[in-house]
Amino acid sequence: MTDLATRVTPPGSATLRRAAPALLGYAAVRALGLLALVGWSAARDKNAYTLLTARWDALWYTRVAELGYGYEVRLPNGDVHSNLAFFPLLPWLERLLHAVTPLSYADAGFVVSLLASLAAAGGIFAVADHVYGRRAGVCAVLVWAVLPVGIVQSMAYSESLFTALAAWSLYAVLTGRWVTAGALASLSGLTRPVGLAVVAAVWVSAAVSFARTRSTALEPGAHAARRALGMLLAPLGAAGYVLWVGHHTGKGPLGYLDVQAGWHNGFDGGYAFARFVADKFTSFPSALAGLGLIVGVTLLLWLYVVCVRQAQPLPLLVYSGVVLALALCASSYFGSKPRLLLPAFPLLLPLALALARLRTSRSALVVGCVAAASAVYGAWWLNGSGPP
Repeated sequence: MTDLATRVTPPGSATLRRAAPALLGYAAVRALGLLALVGWSAARDKNAYTLLTARWDALWYTRVAELGYGYEVRLPNGDVHSNLAFFPLLPWLERLLHAVTPLSYADAGFVVSLLASLAAAGGIFAVADHVYGRRAGVCAVLVWAVLPVGIVQSMAYSESLFTALAAWSLYAVLTGRWVTAGALASLSGLTRPVGLAVVAAVWVSAAVSFARTRSTALEPGAHAARRALGMLLAPLGAAGYVLWVGHHTGKGPLGYLDVQAGWHNGFDGGYAFARFVADKFTSFPSALAGLGLIVGVTLLLWLYVVCVRQAQPLPLLVYSGVVLALALCASSYFGSKPRLLLPAFPLLLPLALALARLRTSRSALVVGCVAAASAVYGAWWLNGSGPP
């Protein structure tokens, strides 16, 4: 154990048994969401499975898996939407599963997402259990499952895969497994641009740990070497892909930024999002939406402040802080922000702790009601505008 560890970690089989209530509860919530989607889609004469596997980003990922990189769409206004904007780990897994099974690329994406969502639930439980105990761990998983945009966890998107890698990397940091943390951080960097948040958590935590152990001069050299190796591994995935895109496009090390610019994606410190919210107040009906956005952002910032006040471990604070900043300060696709925040599970730990303090019957009632509302909202959302 290092100075970051706060609890004794049970062995593998015992860990699975310990996590079983969380995983079963998570599966039940997701099953409810899928059933609601199937029913709502049937009523609208739509195919629920198509909504999960062959729309929006899911379609781009399957094209990468099937055809490789190089596909792009040129819009009438001159914008270029290139599939180089999509990081490669999910399509790699889709291609692998397609190669070894009879599954189509879309089917493979759904299976990968399904398994990854369970792995993400397990990682969230492991982190929360390690820091706050088993009951809080179960509640953390359930709170993550019943988020209004929780249906994305069951789509052939990269959010579930990324959250799984991020959660287990953070758990590895908390338990002093630095090489594992670095390797998982590297994989997260091959999954989504926000993999930078995992890299930042590993680097900051390792740097602080180095500073503490140097002041005591009691750490064996092997421990320091493993921590350094973890730091070295962490950024390799994201850096490797970004540099490859730059080479592939002939635009140099920052060529990936040009690819994102074709999608009107960028980081402007939140200016575009602030203008988007302000524009909502030009009429009464849209002003309600603007007010809702302000309340939502305020709630997110308040949750982060609560996390700080509750003295969450440094890796969790760094990770959730970077995810929050990247999501809120991106300059485009404002409707995507709720799902971009989906991996920021440490922000939910204060809510999980509050839920854990309730009696089991009351907490079950709360989760059941919110799960039902989330299932209905997810079904309505995917059959409407859906996630861009």
